[in-house]
This record gives sequence, structure tokens and C-alpha cells, in this order.
Amino acid sequence: MGVEATLSSHPALVLNADYQPLSYFPLSLWSWQDTIKAVFLERVHVLEEYEQEIHSPSFAMRLPSVVCLKDYVKQKPAPAFTRFNVFLRDGFACQYCGAPQDLTFDHLVPRARGGRTTWDNIVTACSPCNLKKGRKSLREAHMSPQHWPRQPSVFELRAQGRRFPPQYLHESWQDYLYWDAELEA
Repeated sequence: MGVEATLSSHPALVLNADYQPLSYFPLSLWSWQDTIKAVFLERVHVLEEYEQEIHSPSFAMRLPSVVCLKDYVKQKPAPAFTRFNVFLRDGFACQYCGAPQDLTFDHLVPRARGGRTTWDNIVTACSPCNLKKGRKSLREAHMSPQHWPRQPSVFELRAQGRRFPPQYLHESWQDYLYWDAELEA
């Protein structure tokens, strides 16, 4: 494995000035290059380090594994309406049958009937349920979502993101991340 490949496996967890991750899902990570640049520009505090070092002819430094921004980044009051955020709001599960795969958008009031693409009219649906409902109303399709859609807050999405920890978590990150206890067992 080359030096670049070894270094690329050392991302840094990025915390806001309040020591909370900028985001949980996806987890706020920077490449080692971006992290080193932020350190030299004095934009972050280094909280934890890897054993891995980088070297120049006159300098050596351990790679940061956790950094905290010096200036607080204000979170937006309302999350962006994106496919990912709808799936996150709905727990990455079909709102009709609970299936976790082959996910799509479903308009409760179909677009063909004037339904809009908004937080209040969109749910996550698996392809089979979406095809079953088609252009029908919920009543005509004899279907009902498990949770009625609404616009979540940034805090609700952040809490929902904590239910889905990434596959890889470096041990130095553990004190800064708060996942649901039931998922850690």
C-alpha cells in the first residue's frame, strides 16, 4: 500500500465550536490534506491524533483524528429538501411496508392530481409499493403511510442520523459521537 493510500485512511472528525459534529449522516469528516491546511491556517483546534505522521525535510506532525472549529458554524434553521433528507426523516424505510431497500419518493397526492413535491406530500416508498399506489389516492390504493410526512427540523434530522452509525468509526472519535445506545449493543 502506498503512502497516499495509507494517509487517505486517516480522515479527521470535524466538530463545530460547541464540540458537536457538523453532521452525523453523513458524518462530518475531512481528508487529511484539508485537516492539515485548516491546522496551518489556525481555523481548528486539534483534539485527538493518529499515530501516523507526515514529514517534510524540516517538519514532522502527527495526523489529527479529531478537530474542533474555532468559530461556530450556525446551523440552518430548516433542512434542505433533498431525497437523502426525506429518506433520513423516514428512517431509510418504506412508509407503507417498512422495506429498507429499493427506495423511491412517493407523492401522497399524485403529481398527476396536482400534488406538489414538498415535505408534507412526499414519503419514502419502496418501488413495489410505489408501483402499487401509482397515480391513485391513498384511499383508492387502500394504503396509508406509517408516519405522516412533515418538515423535520435540523435537530430532528441530526437525531435521526445518530440512528445510523457509519461502518467505520475510529476509536479516537468515540468520546465525541453519541449514537443510540440500542444500536451499540
